[in-house]
Amino acid sequence: MTTQESLTVLVTGATGTVGRALVRRLLADGHRVRGLTRDPARAVLPEGCAVVGGDLTDPATLGDAFRGVDAAHLITFGGDDLAPLDTGPQIADLCVRNGARRVTVLGGDVEPGPVEAAVDAAGLSWTRLAPVEFMANKREWAPSVAAESTVRAAFADVPSALVHEADIADVAAAVLSSDGHGGREYLLTGPEALTVRDQVRIVADVLDRDVRLVEQSREEAVEEWRAAGFSAEDIAFFLAMRTDPPEFGYSVRPTVQEVTGRPARTFAQWVGEHALAFTS
Repeated sequence: MTTQESLTVLVTGATGTVGRALVRRLLADGHRVRGLTRDPARAVLPEGCAVVGGDLTDPATLGDAFRGVDAAHLITFGGDDLAPLDTGPQIADLCVRNGARRVTVLGGDVEPGPVEAAVDAAGLSWTRLAPVEFMANKREWAPSVAAESTVRAAFADVPSALVHEADIADVAAAVLSSDGHGGREYLLTGPEALTVRDQVRIVADVLDRDVRLVEQSREEAVEEWRAAGFSAEDIAFFLAMRTDPPEFGYSVRPTVQEVTGRPARTFAQWVGEHALAFTS
């Protein structure tokens, strides 16, 4: 049952794809929101969000952010290189000492990592959010679609139950503001499994224009990732997800509707919301 009281909620990773959507959702629901960022002077967050500075890789900087929070949304990566956090025990201790009643952890890997282990060991009421591919990743197609009506992508026939970032945020908001979710892992997907070929067709339909798919080879995809600065470990993970994806990556789950009470948003909805990026 959702609480009616106004809570103080800390959102780590507040300027990220999910974090920004979560800040908006919590504010709309009437909660007091603190958005954690390493660079408050550059953070652009919704009006009403209290921007607080701090670095998850340096727990000594986090005291003000966690002080007096009722709930906290945690991410599992930090720093410029987005390396997995090894400060989970200190972060969990801050949650405990400040009385956080509920915690969500946005999983960054297939399996739970050090942050999840630390939060669990601390005895907190916590919930792991495990989304599949983000629809927001398709913003990388926007420049080529806008300039030449083309998408270049490899592994065009591998299905994905990709999920809208706002649905992840809505689930997080529901969990942080209501009881009954502690000790659970929520696998989060969209309402349909779509291949890249399907996704390109949907982009074309929503924009009402021809959009051409140019299929890349495995080698071309790897070179593109390498040029973008991804590590060998990252590239190996990307390849595994595309050549032998785990079943949960393409299996549609009803979790969004079960937790929020409404259907998950479609990829067509996401494209419509971001149509300007694909046309200018």
